[in-house]
Amino acid sequence: MREITRAPRSRRRGWLDDDFEQMFEGFFRPMRILEENNGGHDLIPAVDVSENDDHFTVRAEIPGVKKEDVNVTYENGVLMVSAETRSESEEKEGERVIRQERRYGKYMRSLRLGADVDESKIKAAYKDGVVEITLPKAEEIKPKRISVDVG
Repeated sequence: MREITRAPRSRRRGWLDDDFEQMFEGFFRPMRILEENNGGHDLIPAVDVSENDDHFTVRAEIPGVKKEDVNVTYENGVLMVSAETRSESEEKEGERVIRQERRYGKYMRSLRLGADVDESKIKAAYKDGVVEITLPKAEEIKPKRISVDVG
């Protein structure tokens, strides 16, 4: 039986290795940093999107953000959720930081919804690090039930 081992990063070559690694890393870690675009300052919040006959509901995790720092916009069918956390840089005399794992920066996530939304009735609420956005569907796209007579 042969043993399968992973080649050290320095020995792996080619675009395919990097693409697969990035794809699986992003899949298993929904909250990740956009390192390629801007030096690792933007965070992508994980979202849940659900739909019923009347509306869409979007829930986005934005931990450590104050309510007044959350921005929600809807324009041309695209929902944009953004927020920003700032580093607490208060240093006390005789104290030093040993490890800092909490992330600070700007959260950004945009979603294109596949149907028309009644923009005048969109509502958003923020509680316990989760912003919940309700986007009512426009009247013309709501499904209509038609009864069928058999006989």
